[in-house]
Amino acid sequence: MVARLHYESDLSQIEIARRLGLSTATISRLLRRAREEGIVRIEIRDFAAPEEITRELIEALGLKQAAVVDTVEVGLLGSLAQPVGTLLRTAGLKDGSVLAIGWGRAVREVIRAGLPRIPGVVTVPATGGMQQSAPHFQINEFVRLAAEQLGGVPKFIFAPYLPSPQYRDAFVNDPTVRDQIALWDRIDVALVGVGLPHAVDPIHAGTVTSSERALAHVAGDVIRHYFDEAGTIVPWDGDKSLIAVSPAQLRAVPLVIGVAVSPEKARAIIGAVRAGLINAVVTDVATAQAILGVLQG
Repeated sequence: MVARLHYESDLSQIEIARRLGLSTATISRLLRRAREEGIVRIEIRDFAAPEEITRELIEALGLKQAAVVDTVEVGLLGSLAQPVGTLLRTAGLKDGSVLAIGWGRAVREVIRAGLPRIPGVVTVPATGGMQQSAPHFQINEFVRLAAEQLGGVPKFIFAPYLPSPQYRDAFVNDPTVRDQIALWDRIDVALVGVGLPHAVDPIHAGTVTSSERALAHVAGDVIRHYFDEAGTIVPWDGDKSLIAVSPAQLRAVPLVIGVAVSPEKARAIIGAVRAGLINAVVTDVATAQAILGVLQG
């Protein structure tokens, strides 16, 4: 109890002594005994530079690429734009290369912060549109802005990501939609977010179907492809209707950059890599350390 009051409640030895009616000498002795008996363990962690953590992350997850920046707050996700830009510049993109873009807060902020100039790159949505007004779901706008920054060519998909089953064929067989979807078979780089289970991320709770809400056991999703921490794809009722780059298509892409920040997303990022839905990660130190902590058990 004394150790909890001191180390967890952050009370001084004098305050604890007052509360318990003991002397400060007794409190000091009890705390020392707690350390000696291993009840309390004090660990001084070595400072790890982002570059060092990046190397550890690549090795631990078997990634093609990774970039780790100093820990950032959710509202400052634009700081991930610089490492994303570096990965795009070194990916060999050229005139006619295809860059597929997913949705999410991190993807939106990265694009808003700016992508490097790579003229002629074709940008295409990785899914149909979300029937929601939230700014981080406006995937065609991401594609337009990314093309503007890159000096490339935007290709839009004017179809919902999850149409009614009876209308899906009509959407994907529309000549304009069909031509854009055909680009998914020759994606050179994809930029996607990594989502949390909807039970953990209530912000997205209103955007999902009842069958998606039932997926409480998943680790996360990439463009609504759900998976567990082991990387096994978890089927759901919307699979057959979904208009999105398929898991097989993502696995064939040379570089799929997952951008995500939050230690809560550690297991989701691990699952996404194991599922083959991403093979590169851009994140921050806190999230990278959480990932390594999970992997080290």
